[in-house]
Amino acid sequence: MQVQAVNVVCAILVNAEGKVLACQRPAGKALALKWEFPGGKVEPGESPEQAIVRELQEELEIDVRIVKRLSDVDWDYGRGSFCLIPYICEIVSGEPRACEHAEIRWCHRDDLSALDMAAADGPVLLEYLSSFG
Repeated sequence: MQVQAVNVVCAILVNAEGKVLACQRPAGKALALKWEFPGGKVEPGESPEQAIVRELQEELEIDVRIVKRLSDVDWDYGRGSFCLIPYICEIVSGEPRACEHAEIRWCHRDDLSALDMAAADGPVLLEYLSSFG
């Protein structure tokens, strides 16, 4: 019997200057100090769209509007597979705060590739840069 992959959402947030928000995972957690796009697990009974809105409220204290869904990424870090569901989102209220991350940083699109990104976020970044950057 195959176990269903966990669904995880993430968001590419772009500000008025065209910079993208990158978040650094905290020390002591899986993938410690790697950079990622904010998001988290889809809870039972929750749609991915509901999950990204909730996760960004919890992690960054912002409200967002989903602009576009990007291509899903199937990944496994050796602890079980998951499906990463990425969105491009626009902030409708609030200013991002690092509530759960070690650091958050607005990055010019050319600087994102230099960050030590979590591997699963790599394909999301490539699709964004090739299609929307």
